[in-house]
Amino acid sequence: MLTQLVHGRLGDTVATIAFGPRFPRVGLGLWKGSSMEKGMCWGALGISGVLLLLFLLDIIIQFPFGGLSMTIDILGILATGVTAYLAWDAVREIR
Repeated sequence: MLTQLVHGRLGDTVATIAFGPRFPRVGLGLWKGSSMEKGMCWGALGISGVLLLLFLLDIIIQFPFGGLSMTIDILGILATGVTAYLAWDAVREIR
């Protein structure tokens, strides 16, 4: 019995991959519902901001990627900008 599917009442969210005598059940506690959604949105916004900064630094001073490809930098800036916009829009929608 290495893996077992956990079924509970509505609202009893349990995150378990494998449990049995050796693996205890782990409850999500406060990280379910809107607080988890907010945390994921803020995390996506922060990561996209850091990546945007890295791509801009690569264009300006060829650090940290050594200015390898201007095309990749521009596509990275566009992708992180879209991700940041979507995360910000989701944060405003959750409030």
